[in-house]
Amino acid sequence: MDQSLENNFNLEEILPANTFKTRVTQTKVERIVKSAPTRYRNEIAKYIIFRNEEKCKLCGKCVATCTKGVHILKQGYKLFASPLSYKCNGFVCEKTDHFCVSNCPEGALRLVKSPMMEALGDYRWPADMMLATWHMAETGNPIPEDCDFEYETGDSDGGFDRIRIAFPDNPVTVSEDEIDISLDLNKRNDGRPNIKIDVPWYGGGMSFGSISNVTQLSKARAATAWNTFSCSGEGGYMERLRPYDDHMITQVATGLFGVREETIQRVRIIEFKYAQGAKPGLGGHLLGTKNTPAVAKMREAVQGIPLFSPFPFHSVYSIEDHMKHIDWMKHINTRALISTKVSTPTDVDMVAVGSYYAGTHIIHIDGGYGGTGAAPDIAKKNIAMPIDYAIPKVHNFLVSEGARDTVVLMASGGIRNYFDIVKAIMLGADGVIVGTAELIALSCLRCSRCSSGRGCPRGIATTDPGLITQVELDWGTQRIINLYNAWTIGIKDILKRLGLKSIKELRGRTDLLRHLDISNN
Repeated sequence: MDQSLENNFNLEEILPANTFKTRVTQTKVERIVKSAPTRYRNEIAKYIIFRNEEKCKLCGKCVATCTKGVHILKQGYKLFASPLSYKCNGFVCEKTDHFCVSNCPEGALRLVKSPMMEALGDYRWPADMMLATWHMAETGNPIPEDCDFEYETGDSDGGFDRIRIAFPDNPVTVSEDEIDISLDLNKRNDGRPNIKIDVPWYGGGMSFGSISNVTQLSKARAATAWNTFSCSGEGGYMERLRPYDDHMITQVATGLFGVREETIQRVRIIEFKYAQGAKPGLGGHLLGTKNTPAVAKMREAVQGIPLFSPFPFHSVYSIEDHMKHIDWMKHINTRALISTKVSTPTDVDMVAVGSYYAGTHIIHIDGGYGGTGAAPDIAKKNIAMPIDYAIPKVHNFLVSEGARDTVVLMASGGIRNYFDIVKAIMLGADGVIVGTAELIALSCLRCSRCSSGRGCPRGIATTDPGLITQVELDWGTQRIINLYNAWTIGIKDILKRLGLKSIKELRGRTDLLRHLDISNN
């Protein structure tokens, strides 16, 4: 990248330059999986190993016995480091010959379930699912069979948690090398580029202001490595994202914060955001405390003033108005695809078809439980249709209109893991858009402090200069790269078990799903 361009970024306005170990002028981000351990000395664990220092004779038997690296004997010293309890498999090890507690000749070890498991998470993201996501973000691999985590479903007793994949007893033999999980994003054959991404998902919109610039950059760099996309959200388009323009979606939302022709011309996908599934009809709200000088400059607003996005575009009250907006963007950027993000009201099928006839390439439906931390619980739980209901409703209506194979249907709002991705596609989506899972990979605790005061105490969803420095850019990038890799392995394994060679063969295959409320099999 040209050095003068880097100087134009004026990095110090966003964050002191010494915050980052890697310069953001490096455009190539390699898809390499490597360990990205927790950034906390005492990470939250499902089980805790206690060592009685008086009984322990430093024999090292536990180090040799444990296969998970829980016990560490410091090199050069005759003493142990504290056990890395978050790596412990727990009581499932009792059935093996490598259970450290029973193998300790001095009886110095004790295993208990952590009381934090009762406080961490919620019904949709229970503690097990969060810890499993952290594990994948660290290792880049799916959860091993011998690991004591429930990852496929949460505890909500609804939505994807009531749906199971029905694997055949004798599937067709498929080699992993034959399996294709790529996704084409332009089915209109309208002369615009046929963009193909390597995985059936991309990152959802999270604006600078709602999250830190480090988080936003980590998402963009991981998307670049995996040849997919991340979205700028509605808070303007950072100059620091310029090296990743070909893997960014710029969002045109109702507040029009930071929307300029120059930024629209930089990207390959432009997204109109009409509503979020987590808070349809409410619009957006950024607290004044998060509206720092850098955020205000990006959004072309006044520092310290709360910023509101109205619910509707005041220039769009019909499909014809929407078509004018799409034509406007197509004229400004002749190579970009258009995405339309809508919530899921009861007539979401009519909204989606109208958007299709208006000329959009991607219909993005965002169901209830969309992952914004700023949405009131009463809105998330009571307004928008759950995404598992909305997907087949829209899919079937597009089929009846003869439009299903000329538009891409992307779904978001409660997609937590690769099982949810597969279930969403089986219900009728082409692919999904993820958000919260990326933040969980960065050690999010789901504490709901995203929009309060200084924001996230773990430095993920904050603009506070003191908190931002908790997340290092290379680490954040690697954690999301690793999570994507684990998902890729998991999805390919599911396709293999179903005897399918392509993710495209999975779309609409509700015959391969069973719902616990209507099936006893």
